[in-house]
Amino acid sequence: MKVTSFSRRQFLRVGSQSLGAAAFGLSAACKPSTSVKPEEKGPQFKISLAEWSLHKALKAGEMEHLDFPKFTKDNFGITALEHVNQFFARKTDKFGLQPNKREYLLELKQRTEDLGMDNVLIMCDGVGKIGDSNVEKRKNTVEGHYAWVETAKLLGCHSIRVNASSDAKLSPEEQASLCADGLSRLCDFAKQHEIGVIVENHGGLSSDGAWLASVMEKTGRNNCGTLPDFGNFYIVKNRGDDKKYQAAKKPYEKDGAYTESELGLEYDRYQGIKDLMPYAKGVSAKSHDFDAEGEEMHTDFHKAMKIVKDSGYRGYVGIEYEGKELSEPDGIKATQKLLEKVFAELG
Repeated sequence: MKVTSFSRRQFLRVGSQSLGAAAFGLSAACKPSTSVKPEEKGPQFKISLAEWSLHKALKAGEMEHLDFPKFTKDNFGITALEHVNQFFARKTDKFGLQPNKREYLLELKQRTEDLGMDNVLIMCDGVGKIGDSNVEKRKNTVEGHYAWVETAKLLGCHSIRVNASSDAKLSPEEQASLCADGLSRLCDFAKQHEIGVIVENHGGLSSDGAWLASVMEKTGRNNCGTLPDFGNFYIVKNRGDDKKYQAAKKPYEKDGAYTESELGLEYDRYQGIKDLMPYAKGVSAKSHDFDAEGEEMHTDFHKAMKIVKDSGYRGYVGIEYEGKELSEPDGIKATQKLLEKVFAELG
């Protein structure tokens, strides 16, 4: 049966019910409390490398976490690193570092220092829901991040990246309040160590730019911020398991070739970047595929970086390659080349 325009509008209204900033009490006059303080000297943008860009090699045992710094500098000339907590796995447990692992961390720190490299941040996954509706579980998640805050401090990182996730059965407003509660508690601990807590648009409601901006406002801590990712603005699609995405899309497949945004399954990435840049303490340049001219086929890097520049942000732009056509090293190089081209155009 053909879907009518009315039923399609209904789907869009339901699928994007949380997309408007007004739904979260945000106003145009609202000043963000977590803006990055601009650096006075040096280039506006510098390139860092997200370790996830090499996740296939790391998971296959072709590379060790301790080798990430040297491999990065030798192959790409990049001297800033964004670590991923799961690749510490052989030396840590799921929820952080044990006291006897300090030697391992000191070795990692020494290697980066010997190479003249900077440790920028640690991306933390698998620690629990920061906005869990269960008070005890939320508390455990917050405290589960403590060891990673301490690790970030030891390595000289400026932040840890966490996920703003809660219980899908709750309303967006309820989830925002719970996430803000967990983030506030974690930020208070992290502040004692002079470490930031930043949230990436990473699936679910966190990929709704207006929603995540509302969480930043509710949290209200100056060491809390965002890590806008160019390619993670999927709201319905689950990372690693897209059953819900396919189920939501199926009824509309016979009614024409709608884009993800038209179906309400994807938040407009450029609007999302605009929503999150006022709070940004980092930027993730996600890439997948490239055309013959070296342009990313899913994100207009020129448009995206113009938004970043216009926001006044200064700092690292992290390469995070997730493509399948190019090898991981070649995908990193292609992204690096494109970023350098865009940086030159932006002056």
